[in-house]
Amino acid sequence: MKLVIETSRPIAQVARELGINAGTLTNWVGAYRREHAGDDPPLSTSERVRLRETERELRELKQKVAFLEKVAAYFAADPR
Repeated sequence: MKLVIETSRPIAQVARELGINAGTLTNWVGAYRREHAGDDPPLSTSERVRLRETERELRELKQKVAFLEKVAAYFAADPR
């Protein structure tokens, strides 16, 4: 079911890959969507890629800030 919802792949294709009836998977996906109708909508594939890139960039920037804070502390303590 997550293969259909999270990746926006066709139900028929996922059902074939899993070896189950497409109608059964359609029912499961429909029930899941009804139960979670008030939840935030699932991210599209491009949104997920963008989120991962943004998280990676944030990690890198945090590392740079930590390094620069150490450098600033070093030069602030230098008694020259």
